[in-house]
Amino acid sequence: MSSTLLEFFERDLLKLREEIGLYADESAIWEVRGSIANSAGTLCLHLTGNLRHFIGAVLGNTGYIRQRDLEFSLRNVPREELLAGIDEARTDIKNVLQSFSEADFDTTYPQEKHGQTVSNRYMLLHLLTHLNYHLGQVNYHRRLTVDD
Repeated sequence: MSSTLLEFFERDLLKLREEIGLYADESAIWEVRGSIANSAGTLCLHLTGNLRHFIGAVLGNTGYIRQRDLEFSLRNVPREELLAGIDEARTDIKNVLQSFSEADFDTTYPQEKHGQTVSNRYMLLHLLTHLNYHLGQVNYHRRLTVDD
């Protein structure tokens, strides 16, 4: 399971990296329109913070300290910093999942998930689907903000 999850996280984070790189105008990464409240930049910060915290810090003891409020309040972070954050999340996930045994997936995740005790397997699958959900939003945002 470890190699499969790693493959999916890697695939989706590389796709996020590609999406952020495809914005011709860097300022469009931060654009919001109508009822679209979160820009691609905000979603990227949220995803990398989420993954670096729940996988890197909690499972891998990386020491990463999440500042969730900043994920939603920072603006105009340079594209290169967003890309670096994606790469750091990829490294954290790779380091954790490469050290996981099959038995590790069935042990209890160290933190409750919305008041419930869940397994590492459950939490990792949740994080993967969360990444994929927001990745779709980033793709939609990019296509929405292309020059009209």
